[in-house]
Amino acid sequence: MNIVRLIDFLRDRLKTVVRVCYVLLALLVAADFVRWAIAPTPHGASEAAAEHATGAWAALYRFSETAPAFWSVFGFVACALIIILSKWFGHRGIMTREDYYND
Repeated sequence: MNIVRLIDFLRDRLKTVVRVCYVLLALLVAADFVRWAIAPTPHGASEAAAEHATGAWAALYRFSETAPAFWSVFGFVACALIIILSKWFGHRGIMTREDYYND
């Protein structure tokens, strides 16, 4: 089983794996900043897509489409929240003692 050896290899080097993931995230954010600096999103492109939207939603849409690295940071925060909430929910109600059904 090659996959089992790979999982054991990565588990033994967990700190290195986490650091590599942080470096990859930083590289993605940096690449997005470089792309934005070279060719920023024109204001007309995001406004044309949200021409009928007004108020806070339209402003949020324009910000998300024009801000550099917004989607990289948004994805990271969303994944972190999913993990934190899943662990909380698991400890709160799903995980129980092994002899729960014997009582």
